[in-house]
Amino acid sequence: MGYDPEKHHRRSIRLRGWDYTSPGAYFVTLCTHNGQCLFEDERFRQIAEEEWQRTAIIRPYVQLDEFVIMPNHIHGILWIVRDDNVGARRRLAPTPRGAPSGSLGAIVGQYKSAVTRRINRIRKTPGAPVWQRNYYEHIVRNEDELRR
Repeated sequence: MGYDPEKHHRRSIRLRGWDYTSPGAYFVTLCTHNGQCLFEDERFRQIAEEEWQRTAIIRPYVQLDEFVIMPNHIHGILWIVRDDNVGARRRLAPTPRGAPSGSLGAIVGQYKSAVTRRINRIRKTPGAPVWQRNYYEHIVRNEDELRR
């Protein structure tokens, strides 16, 4: 049985109306597929760490904060920083192909994709899922939330 919008009322877990390209801090949680304790394997843990660090290297608008790898999920805080020197901000709408470029969704998706490719290369399991669909996020609104 496939997806039927009349029966399956999927709702986004994102904050309605929020521009996820907006500068600020975001707390994200990424879970492994079927809760596998994938990161008990040091090789896979290292890949997750390397790709997290690489995120800020290849995206100058991202700064990394805390990052913790658990056996079957990852927690991290990342900052989207913009210095456009422009009075008006661009508002990007999602496209059928995915999240807007530079958005939290695009950053997370690219991270998950890079980790997946490298892990599957080692396991010799091309195309096998590594991650649970989607991710959890919390927009960090103040210093108290950041310290939690």
